Amino acid sequence: MATIAFIGLGNMGGPMAANLVKAGHKVVAFDLVEASRAQARADGADIADSAVAAVSGAEVVVTMLPAGKHVLAVWTEVVPAMSKGAVIIDSSTIDVESAHAAHALAAKHGIASVDAPVSGGTGGAKGATLTFMCGGEEGAFAQARPILEKMGKKIVHCGGAGAGQAAKICNNMILGISMIAVSEAFALGEKLGLSHQALFDVASTSSGQCWSLTSYCPVPGPVPASPANNDYKPGFATALMLKDLTLSQDAAKAAGAATPLGQHAQEIYKAFEAAGQGGVDFSGIIQHVRNLAGTT
Repeated sequence: MATIAFIGLGNMGGPMAANLVKAGHKVVAFDLVEASRAQARADGADIADSAVAAVSGAEVVVTMLPAGKHVLAVWTEVVPAMSKGAVIIDSSTIDVESAHAAHALAAKHGIASVDAPVSGGTGGAKGATLTFMCGGEEGAFAQARPILEKMGKKIVHCGGAGAGQAAKICNNMILGISMIAVSEAFALGEKLGLSHQALFDVASTSSGQCWSLTSYCPVPGPVPASPANNDYKPGFATALMLKDLTLSQDAAKAAGAATPLGQHAQEIYKAFEAAGQGGVDFSGIIQHVRNLAGTT
């Protein structure tokens, strides 16, 4: 079994690190937040005094951090301290430009690197059912894959450096747009006298079928496990969806791509967050859609 350093033990990173412990790996963890360190210790990880101390002797380093600036700051510290032959994996969702810079930093020090953002939310992190979208050289991906398989059920090599981040933001742009579309349909159905279950029964088996409807339905009832049945407790928070939609729009501008629906989805989620709903699950956007029509 490998010795793995895990840096970033938040809502996603903490359960991911715990699954590596369950798989029999030695996990040396670090986070700036004491409560996160305490939980990781309770889950069986060793706790290091710093990020640099965590990577000492590690064969694999995993980072799970809020944004590109945090990833680059941590990688700048830890990559020079890593053992030769080790691989570093970043599972944060960050901008493609920062991902490229992180890969370049690792290459400068002769360290294999993979960008491997995830899909599946906190439930997937806890259940080890995440999807990993990976970018990096074939050799680095092969080195990282056995570790990722202990935290997820679908591991996809999307291409070279930054390809994982590109796939993640494209996927989440689809997700953000489709959730708004499903919410609009249910809001319209309510106005037309359709029950939630009737619309679900039709759309879930017809051409309107999509993940936002069948797995994460934004109204209570049809999908018991969806956050709509738990007062829209995340899940995947609105603030995080807005972050990903903003990343997609920044990437679209840089690449010269037209994404008008992605742009509009970003604007809608931005308004929802500005109304104080950043901590609500992103499927709660149906509340905003209803309010646009002057109803609650």
